Amino acid sequence: MKIKLSDCLRPLLLGAVFLGTAVQAEVQTLNRVVAIVDNDVLMQSQLDARVREVVQTIAKRGAELPPQDVLNQQVLERLIVENLQLQIGDRSGIRITDEELNQAVASIAERNRLTPEQFGAALARDGLSIDDAREQIRREMIISRVRQRRVAERIQVTDQEVQNFLASDMGKMQLSEEYHLASILIPVPEGSSPEAIQAAERQVSDVYSKLQAGADFAQLAIARSASETALEGGDIGWRKAAQLPPPFDAMLGALSVGETTEPIRTPGGFMILKLLEKRGGDTLVRDEVHVRHILIKPSEIRSEDETRRLAERLYQRIVAGEDFAELAKSFSEDPGSALNGGDLNWIDPNSLVPEFREVMAKTPSGELSKPFQSPYGWHVLEVLGRRATDSSEQYREQQAMTVLRNRKYDEELQAWLRQIRDEAYVEIKL
Repeated sequence: MKIKLSDCLRPLLLGAVFLGTAVQAEVQTLNRVVAIVDNDVLMQSQLDARVREVVQTIAKRGAELPPQDVLNQQVLERLIVENLQLQIGDRSGIRITDEELNQAVASIAERNRLTPEQFGAALARDGLSIDDAREQIRREMIISRVRQRRVAERIQVTDQEVQNFLASDMGKMQLSEEYHLASILIPVPEGSSPEAIQAAERQVSDVYSKLQAGADFAQLAIARSASETALEGGDIGWRKAAQLPPPFDAMLGALSVGETTEPIRTPGGFMILKLLEKRGGDTLVRDEVHVRHILIKPSEIRSEDETRRLAERLYQRIVAGEDFAELAKSFSEDPGSALNGGDLNWIDPNSLVPEFREVMAKTPSGELSKPFQSPYGWHVLEVLGRRATDSSEQYREQQAMTVLRNRKYDEELQAWLRQIRDEAYVEIKL
C-alpha cells in the first residue's frame, strides 16, 4: 500500500543524503551550498533529495517533466520559503515534543488503516525510513504553527460580513456546491512596472493558449506556476465558491469538470483555475459539541515548557475542585471565550484545528481533557454535551464565518509568504 504523507501533511525536505564511504569524494563535490537564506544555508544534497521526490511524484501522475533547470528553480524556491518559515519557528521558540510527534505519526498510520509496523514497512517500500518520515512531519508541524501565529491570528471576520455573505447569492451557493481545483499563477509583484505587467500578461496568455490546444494542466503548473502548490500540479484541494476571489466564484458555476477558466488578474498576479471535481453540500444533519476551554499561549517572556507547566497546574486545580469558568476568566488567553468562562457554545468540530478536534472527540461528555497543544498554544478542554442538529441559522452563520476566515487566510498566507521572501536575504549560488 502506497503511503502518501502529503495526504495528511505536505511533504517537507528529507534532509541530507547519506552515502557510503566508497563515495565520500563524490559527497564532498556534490554537497555544496546552493543558497544562503538569512542565517542558514541550503545544500546541494537537500535540493537533489527534494528534486528526486518531485520527479517521482510527477512520474506517478504520468506527466512530462519540465526542463531540469526549470524544475531545479521551482524546487529551490520552495525550499527557500520553507526554510524561512522554519527559521521563524526557531526564533519564536516553537518546538515539537516527542509525544506530539508520536501522536502525529500514529494519527497518519490510523488514517491509512495501518498498524505502526505496517506503516513502517510501507514507508520502507517507498525508500523512506520512519526517522525521515518523523522529520518531515516535525518540520511541517512547525510551519503550521508559524502560520497560525503569524497569519491566522491576524484574521478578523465581523458579524456584518457574515450577514452580508449569507444574504448574497454566493452565500446560498456555498451551501450547495464545492469544487476541487488546480491553479496556475503567473505572479505580478506589488509595484511592478507596466512593462513587467505586460510581460506577465504575455506569459499567462501563452499558458492559456497551450491549455486550449490540449496541453496538460499539471505539467504546465509544475513548469510555469509560481503558486505554493505548483509542484503538486497546481492542486489546491477542495474549495467552496465563496472562498475564491471574484470573478472566479461566478465563473466556476458555469464550468464542467475538466474545463479551465480564462486568465484573471488577482492581487498576486494572473491566475487560471481548472475544475477537477464537483460535489454537492446537501447534508442537513450535523454533529455539534458543547465545549469550553482554557488557552495558554507561549510568548516572549514565557517559553513553551513554562506554558505547558502552567496548563498542567490549571488542570490539576480543576481536578481538585476549583471552578473551571473562574479559572478560564483569570487565565485563558482566548479573547473570544475567556470572559464567558471559556465557553465556546455549540460548535461544529469541522471548524476547529485538527489537534483540538481530535482531543475533543476522545473526551467523553462531562469530562476534562489532559493538557494538549495546538498551533494556538496549550489547552485544557471540557466537553459539556453533544447533539445532532440540522442546518439551522446558527449553523449557517458558523459555516459562513469559517468560509470567510478561510478565504482571508488563503489571501493573507500568500501575501505573507511573498513578504517574508522579499524581506529575506537570499543569495542563490546555483
